[in-house]
Amino acid sequence: MSRSKPNIIVADDDLAIRIVVGEALRQEGWQVLEAEDLPELERMVRGGQGDVVVSDVLMPGGNSLDALPDMIKERPDLPFIIMSAQNTLSTAMAAANQGAFDYLPKPFDIDELVAIVKKALKDNSAPVSKQEEVEEGHLIGRSPAMQDIYRAMARVAQTDLTVLIVGESGTGKELVARALHAHSARQENPFVPVNMAAIPKELIESELFGHERGAFTGAESRTLGRFGQAKGGTLFLDEIGDMPLEAQTRLLRVLQEGEYQTVGGQVSIKTNVRIIAATNKNLQNMVKEGNFREDLFFRLNVVPLIIPPLRNRIEDVPDLAEHFLKKATESGLPFKSMNESAKKVLQSFDWPGNVRELENLLHRICALHSGNLITAQIVKEELDRSTSDLAGGPVSIMATISGGNLSQTVRQHLDQYFDYHDDGIPPPGLYQRILREIERPLIQKVLLVTKGNQVKASEMLGLNRNTLRKKINELEISVPLKTN
Repeated sequence: MSRSKPNIIVADDDLAIRIVVGEALRQEGWQVLEAEDLPELERMVRGGQGDVVVSDVLMPGGNSLDALPDMIKERPDLPFIIMSAQNTLSTAMAAANQGAFDYLPKPFDIDELVAIVKKALKDNSAPVSKQEEVEEGHLIGRSPAMQDIYRAMARVAQTDLTVLIVGESGTGKELVARALHAHSARQENPFVPVNMAAIPKELIESELFGHERGAFTGAESRTLGRFGQAKGGTLFLDEIGDMPLEAQTRLLRVLQEGEYQTVGGQVSIKTNVRIIAATNKNLQNMVKEGNFREDLFFRLNVVPLIIPPLRNRIEDVPDLAEHFLKKATESGLPFKSMNESAKKVLQSFDWPGNVRELENLLHRICALHSGNLITAQIVKEELDRSTSDLAGGPVSIMATISGGNLSQTVRQHLDQYFDYHDDGIPPPGLYQRILREIERPLIQKVLLVTKGNQVKASEMLGLNRNTLRKKINELEISVPLKTN
């Protein structure tokens, strides 16, 4: 460093941001320089000031991302940390592509910012500038959980590292894979998806590597195979946990050697694909059980991306709902808007079928309900129907009891719920989902009959009062107005 005390430039037209960030940086013993607009920031950079820049995107005088390549060209060793309230994948990708050292969505944790500045000071060589920007596609979400995913994607999109995407069914694993491809250097070449669970065991090798004419009964012509189709691009291996062990061995050999042969072929073909795999299964447990090769797991798990279930990013539901309503209209269904009460009802649901279940519900509402406005009552009716019909919603533990005790009723509904899913296996997280299904209506009912008196409610439930408060917050329960 050129100074005993590093100088950090904080560029933001919001005085409050400059004060809060500046104070945190000064507490680390660093000097802070402030810029209120883009021209002032550019003058500082050209003048050789600053050891690290912390800058907002939208400022008076222009967009800092647009100016970033020129500033990096002027000062190639100056790390830029970009902040933005536009918490989308395209912003994170644009920051990475334009050469930013790191990206932070607003609002951010001040300790995290300080940690990133420390890292930038330690390794003050910013990444190579990339000026191409690609549309973000259909990844929707501004929640902290999705911001973590966007930042991880931005770091690996321009590499050829193998990525393993893990998440429950319906969380959007293929959308993440497509976005990684669209923002990669391979974007002009094919993205080839293959669902390992949908291919008969005996045809997997032919499907992946192709076959020669006459290689087996029915092979009337030569086929290229998915590796060949994806040449120069990305091969997306979905549901990799369903791949038979014999095929795993062949895939591992291809990944190790970088070449393969078609079924019935004698010539080795060099591979030129990036591998992205996805699964809704716990591959580590499968390795322990002997159902998945450990060496293949390590080959695939170079960069793991854990996609959060929708129940863990419930704040994204309104944006997703608006997106799916627009998508429904574009597909020919009647135009509909949704009021705030309806969105709140959607946010109160657990969504075991995740984003796909939300999309299906909204498309069904658009198709079956008249009128242009989707109300809370309409959403409740469809959720009740989905729950009772087990059309993807959580099992209704507290359904109407028509004879027998509660335990018997629970067992009946669980049997139906398990039977509804493929292979009788519901998505992960069942235990907490079932508990939540019981806890929420139980606590709501007790608060209702106690007229919001939490002391009486905690006594009736047999819970500590602090525990009750915690559950009210966790389950997002509205407490009735206390009347006595």
